Amino acid sequence: MLSGLLDGLLCCLTGRSANVVCPLETSELADGYEFVEVKPGRVLRVRHVVPERPLVEEPRGPGATVSCKRRITLYRNGQMLIENLGERAGRADLSNGQQPQGPQQQQDPQQQQQQQQDPRFRKRKPKRTVVVDCERRITACKGTHADVALFFLHGVGGSLDIWGGQLDFFSQLGYEVIAPDLAGHGASSAPQIAAAYTFYALAEDMRVLFKRYARKRNVLIGHSYGVSFCTFLAHEYPEQVHKVVMINGGGPTALEPSLCSIFNLPTCVLHCLSPILAWSFLKAGFAQQGSRERQLLKENNAFNVSSFVLRATMSGQYWPEGDEAYHAELVVPVLLVHGMWDRFVPVEEDQRMAEILLLAFLKVLDNGSHMIMMECPEAVNTLLHEFLLWEPDTSSQREPKARPATAKAAPCGGRGPEAPEVRPGTARLASTNGNTTRDPR
Repeated sequence: MLSGLLDGLLCCLTGRSANVVCPLETSELADGYEFVEVKPGRVLRVRHVVPERPLVEEPRGPGATVSCKRRITLYRNGQMLIENLGERAGRADLSNGQQPQGPQQQQDPQQQQQQQQDPRFRKRKPKRTVVVDCERRITACKGTHADVALFFLHGVGGSLDIWGGQLDFFSQLGYEVIAPDLAGHGASSAPQIAAAYTFYALAEDMRVLFKRYARKRNVLIGHSYGVSFCTFLAHEYPEQVHKVVMINGGGPTALEPSLCSIFNLPTCVLHCLSPILAWSFLKAGFAQQGSRERQLLKENNAFNVSSFVLRATMSGQYWPEGDEAYHAELVVPVLLVHGMWDRFVPVEEDQRMAEILLLAFLKVLDNGSHMIMMECPEAVNTLLHEFLLWEPDTSSQREPKARPATAKAAPCGGRGPEAPEVRPGTARLASTNGNTTRDPR
């Protein structure tokens, strides 16, 4: 604590930023790690593992196709109207691999006239209207397929090391895994200008890496702030992104930095407060705060960034395009994983995300918090693997029984037959013949 105060005072006197994270000197491939120059002088560390595996041909057959035809209207007061215009994707169940799909009922003209007379929509000009009309073929991502790649993206203050349990697990199953360090995090380079850590700058880095390592079918797994980059890539490359996993990512809201945040303090002050911030992160990020959790933080290089990078990254979270309508346009299957004891992201935000997305599954783990992939790696790996192997079956026309939007999981470490069952996220909103009115939060 005293050393932190002295370093902060020295930082203020000299005008230099303390704890600057620098890249490793070598840029050669070693132990699965690569150093990629995304821009001149901007080098990111990437763990890239291509396991030795037999090549298996793509399974033949029609596969499962999910149709999407919906109109998304966003009004200036924040209200959003989603209309299913044609065939819709029905509820899905990952436990039995079934995805029923039937024709959408046509709207009654009388009800349509009543809706037009509704004061909520009469005499209002929409801010934006988007029509989505496409079909997606969804197949199981098996590890022996050479065309499957898994991307793991961490959040603010983390590093690729927080995915250690997942990277080892899936690479041993035969998957190709890619996990980068964000700029200023882990062993990536740390530019000393705040503009290098805006959302758009970091998203451009992820775009370069995605184009470099992408296969035919790519699965994006993001945690916290990393979920925003997964959404961005899924929106930019809808034909290449096969599935998305969002772990404690929050609601589908546009990013905007808070004006009253502690991270707006000067860098030297944040450096003085770094021991307190680290303790607060341990308290809020883990369900339990014991020696095991502190060792996990130390071993996985989590929350170990410079005060300048932390301040610049938090202040650079400005992404006005990423609103609810932007998320509602996604037609890729999404698995939402939430730690019950997360104090950073309320479960209501992930529930809202499940309501907005076309095909989403929300899973809540009882014994986990914000760093759920480090606390309960076996339970998280089971959920991810089940989602990768899931393939919808559109041949059934029978509508399944309604299921709750969330389902509690077994304790951390559950595997095999006792593994947590994933339930679909269902919109708990008023619906009239396919037209769903979503009120603002």
